Amino acid sequence: MAGQVSFLSTATNSPTVVNLSGAGVQHTVSLSWSASTSSVAGYNIYRSATSGGPYAKLNSSLILGLSFTDSSVQGGATYFYAATSVDSNNNESAYSNIATAVIP
Repeated sequence: MAGQVSFLSTATNSPTVVNLSGAGVQHTVSLSWSASTSSVAGYNIYRSATSGGPYAKLNSSLILGLSFTDSSVQGGATYFYAATSVDSNNNESAYSNIATAVIP
C-alpha cells in the first residue's frame, strides 16, 4: 500500500511531498462508557457481527476502567457491542444499550 501526503509550508527548503508506504490498515474500535451507579468490580465487553447477537465476550478479565479498545476488527464489517457490569459476587448485569461500529 502506498500513499502521498502534501504539506503547505512557508519555511525555506521544506519538502512539499512525502511518500508513505505500509503493509496494511489496522482498524480499531474505541469504546467508553459512564460508570455504573451501583458498586461494581468491573465490566465486560461483548461483540457480535449480527444485530441482536449472539454476543461473544472480548475481555479475558474484568475491565477496571471505563474504556476498551477492540483491535481485532476487520475492514468492511459492522460490529455490535454491549457492556455489562459485574459486582464483587460475580453477578453480571444485563447488556447495556447496543453500540454499532461500521468499519470502513
